[in-house]
Amino acid sequence: MNTADEKELLEELAHCLEEQIALARRGNFAAVLQMAGRCEPLVAEIAATGLLEKPEHKTGRNYLAKLYRDLQLLLSTQQGAVAEQLKSVRKGKKTLAIYHSNV
Repeated sequence: MNTADEKELLEELAHCLEEQIALARRGNFAAVLQMAGRCEPLVAEIAATGLLEKPEHKTGRNYLAKLYRDLQLLLSTQQGAVAEQLKSVRKGKKTLAIYHSNV
């Protein structure tokens, strides 16, 4: 694999992660999961070839690490929000069940 091919592979992964971040910001988690499936073979190829270990790809490595951190932060934040909403729904259902049993 030549340097141009290596750079293209890293850029493709970066684009995939950028799309996942945009989808997560819009709350489209099904599409985020689908995009993760697209990223998986790219990550496997990058890992198998050791591209991120090469000094000439230091900038790309740092950018990919930033994208992964951003995506992880977004997903963690959304997970917390969803957990709070579920807690509220459960509390509401419990309140309705108590109210219904007293009527």
